[in-house]
Amino acid sequence: HHPNAVNHQSMASSTASGMLRNPKVRLATKMVASLAVPAVPILYWYKSALDDRSAKAEEVRTKVRIPNVQTIDDLMVEKCHPGDVLLFDRRCHKCATGPVAAMSCLVGRSLLCGDDKGGHRNVDTGLFDHCGIVVPGTGSTKAERHDPSNLLLLEATAGEGIVARPLLTRLEMSQSRSVLLLPLSSPGERRNDEDYEPSDKTIRAQERLTKQLNNFRQKWVDVSDKQGYRSAHSTLGIIGAVAYGLGLHHLCPAPVSPSAWLVVSALQEAGVGLNVEERAALEARVEDFLRDYRFHEKDTVRLRPGWKFMPPVIVRETARS
Repeated sequence: HHPNAVNHQSMASSTASGMLRNPKVRLATKMVASLAVPAVPILYWYKSALDDRSAKAEEVRTKVRIPNVQTIDDLMVEKCHPGDVLLFDRRCHKCATGPVAAMSCLVGRSLLCGDDKGGHRNVDTGLFDHCGIVVPGTGSTKAERHDPSNLLLLEATAGEGIVARPLLTRLEMSQSRSVLLLPLSSPGERRNDEDYEPSDKTIRAQERLTKQLNNFRQKWVDVSDKQGYRSAHSTLGIIGAVAYGLGLHHLCPAPVSPSAWLVVSALQEAGVGLNVEERAALEARVEDFLRDYRFHEKDTVRLRPGWKFMPPVIVRETARS
């Protein structure tokens, strides 16, 4: 060996041993090791969640659709009108957006769900921690916008921010344990009566609702894109749920449930939700939709006189895993 090479090796080894003796370096090494151990299962879970999402997307994309043969999802979408609300009982371990989104889901479920205060618990379908509202489609003609196959679901999400996605695709992509539909009924409307002919007043109310929901969708999707809402969604969800759990939600600027805040705000702007309490949307929880405001003073979503949510319809109920 060349003498210089030997000197370089000895200098390198002494420098390395000196660094390892440095208490700051040793502390940093321990911290990296302590973070690496839990990171392995988290990374494994995250890859598994992403793989599940990709497989589900491919399954929906390649689904064989037989002409004139409707699936259960097709039939359910046909029952939906703008203003209807969908509640989701999510599987937090399926949150493919990332660990923070999964944590937000877990915190929300543990702090905001399950305290039965007189809701529609005859429908034993789980804990609902996410919701969205049905809004008109984006077709160029009125007929296209009102076509059930063009309806969209507007919701606040961690992955895409405030987004409106095709309702049928959203249901087919869902990996939730169960999904409930809350049909919205306008004053005097009888949605379950097949022989019912809506009055001119009812038709005008529905057209006004559709127009306002369309404006709301356009406004908030635009705001979300410009302000990068998706990066804040999960953090807001954790802050709001923890504040609720501590009884400090009345003072918190963050919504208790971001998804419930968006849906209640949409109903209020559309002239359906009662907007007498300044913080009604900020303090709403998803399961508040299951309590009829006509019989409950608190923990309910209040609507204007004549408007009501009809009994829930189970859109999907899968295994409890």
